[in-house]
Amino acid sequence: MCGIVGYVGNKRVVPVIIDGLKRLEYRGYDSAGIAVCGNGEGLQIRRAEGKLRNLEEVIRLKPLDGTYGIGHTRWATHGRPTEENAHPHRDCSGRVVVVHNGIIENYVALKRKLIEEGHRFTTETDTEVI
Repeated sequence: MCGIVGYVGNKRVVPVIIDGLKRLEYRGYDSAGIAVCGNGEGLQIRRAEGKLRNLEEVIRLKPLDGTYGIGHTRWATHGRPTEENAHPHRDCSGRVVVVHNGIIENYVALKRKLIEEGHRFTTETDTEVI
C-alpha cells in the first residue's frame, strides 16, 4: 500500500505533508517523496528510499518551502524501491507532477507509444505514463 497527502493553504506545506505521511506509515512503504510550490522558486521535489526519516534528512540537507504540495509513500510494484522510482514524478515538460496508487496494467504498451511520440522517461515505474 501507499499513502498520498496533499495540501493547499497558507501554512508552510512541508510540516503538514510530513505529518500526514507519518499518519499513514502503518500502511507500509519502501520510499517517500514530496513536491512543493508556492514560494516563488517553482516546483521542487525531494525523494528518498526507505523510511520517512530518510526523506526528512534529505529535506534538512536541501530545504524546500512553499504553501502547496503533495507527498507520497510508495510500495514498489513496477520498478525497484529506489530514490529515482519514488514519487512524485514530473512529466517530461517538468511542469506537472503526479503521484499514483495502484497498477497500470497496460503501461508497457502506453510507454512504448509515448516514447514513439517523443516523451522521455526517467524511472522504471508505471506511473510516468500518466
